[in-house]
Amino acid sequence: MHATPQYRIRPAREDDVAKLPAIERAAAERFRATDVAGAFLAETRSVDELEAARRESRLWIAAGAGDEPVGFALATTLGEAPHLEELDVHPDHGRRGIGAALVGAVVVWARARGAPALTLSTFAGVPWNAPYYERLGFRALDPAALPAPLVALREREAVHGLPVERRVVMRLALG
Repeated sequence: MHATPQYRIRPAREDDVAKLPAIERAAAERFRATDVAGAFLAETRSVDELEAARRESRLWIAAGAGDEPVGFALATTLGEAPHLEELDVHPDHGRRGIGAALVGAVVVWARARGAPALTLSTFAGVPWNAPYYERLGFRALDPAALPAPLVALREREAVHGLPVERRVVMRLALG
């Protein structure tokens, strides 16, 4: 699959799934020092949701020493369009190209489906969120022009306590 010098990106295995919420929690800790911190930081994806994604080949792992997970990417479809639902890298392994390599795995998945684009929703002003994804080629979408599945996503984010006024939906053209 994909690789960075010390890490390998691969599809998730069954024995990886239970380890991912701890990575998600550790990655969320970085937000506590930002102005978007909130109760939503305590929430993680359920193991059942992650296991379903693994079975459906929508979950990738960044594996470090001993093939242990240090990060993951979770993709889904919104309507018929591919969407990067979650990207987390344990802070102990940050700034090493792991996030970009995980995004690359999701891009390969989206292209294999013939999709013209990949979307995601993230915080606009957090340096390792929207500005990071812009460096990877994603562009912000006009909130007033979002298709129905992305509007519904923003509504779900609001229900989970995410400050949607601080978030942006982004798109990466795959053509």
